[in-house]
This record gives sequence, C-alpha cells and structure tokens, in this order.
Amino acid sequence: MTDKKKPSEWRLATRLVRGGTKRSEFGETSEAIFMTSGFRYDAAEIAADRFAGVAEGFTYSRLSNPTVAMFEERMALLEGMPVAKATATGMAAVNAALTCQLRAGDKVVASKALFGSCRYIIDEILPRYGITTELVTGADDDAWARAITPGTKTVFVETPANPTLDVVDLAKVCELAHAVGATVVVDNVFATPLLQRPTDFGADVVVYSGTKHIDGQGRALGGCILCSRQFFDDHLNQYLRHTGPTMSPFNAWVLLKGLETLELRVTRMCENAARVADFLAESGRLARVLYPGRKDHPQHALAMRQMAAGGSVITVDVPGGREAAFRLLNALQIIDISNNLGDAKSLATHPASTTHRSLAEAARLELGILEATLRLSVGLEDAQDLIEDLDQALCRISA
Repeated sequence: MTDKKKPSEWRLATRLVRGGTKRSEFGETSEAIFMTSGFRYDAAEIAADRFAGVAEGFTYSRLSNPTVAMFEERMALLEGMPVAKATATGMAAVNAALTCQLRAGDKVVASKALFGSCRYIIDEILPRYGITTELVTGADDDAWARAITPGTKTVFVETPANPTLDVVDLAKVCELAHAVGATVVVDNVFATPLLQRPTDFGADVVVYSGTKHIDGQGRALGGCILCSRQFFDDHLNQYLRHTGPTMSPFNAWVLLKGLETLELRVTRMCENAARVADFLAESGRLARVLYPGRKDHPQHALAMRQMAAGGSVITVDVPGGREAAFRLLNALQIIDISNNLGDAKSLATHPASTTHRSLAEAARLELGILEATLRLSVGLEDAQDLIEDLDQALCRISA
C-alpha cells in the first residue's frame, strides 16, 4: 500500500479540481460559501490566541475567510508558490504587490508596454510618494541592463504585454534584477499559470486578474498575489491586513469553480486563437497581425521558450485607422465588443479608446497602439464560426 499523496504531488488537472478543498461537517461536494464578516470563539482565551498568532483559526473576513482560503490554496498549488493572497480585483493585486515593498527614494523599472491602469500606477501614483520610475522597451535586453542599476528596488513586467503582445525575456530580467538586489513582479494574466510560470525563470512575485481566464465566464472580479513566505512576512502581510483590498467569499467561490475547468478552457482557447490568427494573417486584409504562437511574431522563439502555447489573444491593425476599426467591430455578428478578455465568449477591444485611453497619444504610438489597433480575445466558440464572422466583417469594411 502506497502512502497518501500530498496535494502538491497531484497532477495539474487534479490540483485544479480538488486543491485547497475543505469540507464542513455537512460533507458538501461543492465548496461552501462562508458569507460571514466575523467569527465566534468558544472562549476569550481562544480569541486572544488567534489575534496573537499563536493559534490557528479565522478572526475577520478582511484578513482571512474559509472560502477565500480555499481559493488561495488552490492558486498556490497551481503556481507552485508557498503563499497566495486573494484580492478584490487584479489591479488591487498589482498595486499591493508593488506598494507593499516600496518607500520614498526607491526606484522601479518597468516595461513600457503595460495595461493602461498598470501604466497609471507607474507613471502617476508611485512618483507622488517619492518613488523614481523608469520605463524600458520590454524586448530590448540592453535597455533593461542600462536601467536596472544599484538602488533599483523592484522590476515590474507584463509578458505577453497588453495589447501589443511584446514578450520579455524573464530569465534575463530576473538575472539583472537579482544582481542588484531587486525583486521582480510579473503580471502573468495573458499567459495564465497554465502556459507560463514566471517563478521558473526567477520571478519573486506573480500577480493575476482572476477576472480573466480564471473565472473565464465574465461573472466575477478578483485578483491574486503569489510570493515566497519571506516576501509575505516582510512586506505583504501587514499591507493587506491594514489596507483591506479583500476578495468577497462569493467571488472566491466563483473563481474556485472557474479553476476546475481552467485547463480545458485555456487549451481550447489557444487552439482556436491559433486557427483564427492563421486566417487573419493569411487573408492579407490587415496591416498587422500579432500572435506569439506564429513564427512571424518578432519574438516567437522567446515566447515558445517561456510559454506552452501562443495564448488566447491576437492583436491586429486594420487599414484605415479608427474609422475602419470601428466599422469592423460594428460589423461583427458573433464576437462581442468588450474591454474584457479571457472569457468563454470571444471579445474584441479597441484599446486606444478604452483600456489604454488614459495614455497620452505619444505614449500609445511609441508602444504601437494605433487608432487602427484591435485586440481579439478568442473564446470557446467553434473556430470556423469565428473565422467566418471575421471574414464577413472584413468583407464589409473593404466593400
């Protein structure tokens, strides 16, 4: 008879379905939702011990909650990290992962190609508190080497980037950062924990928007920070405890359900995206088609070294600028216009007027986010239906 396996020894699909599950005395098969703000204690001494940290147990849902804890444990098992902490949104995770460790006088180096709200934190919020920030072109290894100097506290990257799909060499950036004692925080939303594990390349902290692929059905907001026990103890624990970017137990339950089918959904999304990207590139009707899984992507080789597949997002430029891009969006019959991504439903976005609207025009142009640029998040529909929908929309704008 073999010894009982630890959850960390389970294979991926099993971790996604059963990781972190704790059942109440009722023996439910689906994880329970503990919709409670506080908890009672059998004795005053127990309450005192829990607050002192000498006894295990829950005290207040701003700090921890049984349903949220199940989601956190499952995420930690999936990412292979000691600690996972859930937050109310993905942006709450990004903000907490950065600001918990920064002080006035510190320096942050980040890639230029970031989600609009991430750029706002780097460009606008951190400098208000005496933190120096420097942006570099993510694909330029020499630029990273020049920017990451002694005194750099944190490096922040998003790879593949939103929406340009730039790919950052994680191993190189982590090597440069660690040489000067800096931590590396990676936004891994586009790749998902299934396609890329930044910690395998040296990253110290990984953040997710659970709103995207983890939920995968457009139902709930949520975020997650994954890190070492030391980073949690030294920086993150007290920051989260006292600032309260807390995930709702109901949202944690929704995201737990999402994790059960994450592998199935992401695998199908990537297969569909590869087919759609090939159609768009081979149609000859677009000015540019970017997809990391295609050999014509400028960093295809690097992407395939770091990622298990090309992902679910394609970025294109439509000839004719914003007017033509809007006409294409409005001609779509199956694909929805939305600023979200990672959904079971295919979604199309015009970044310049939505997700990256807050960036100055010069900054958008520098990144390659044009008025003609569209971001396509490929879902679970039949790939041929998506191709036919895009085909008819392209025909209409070229007529």
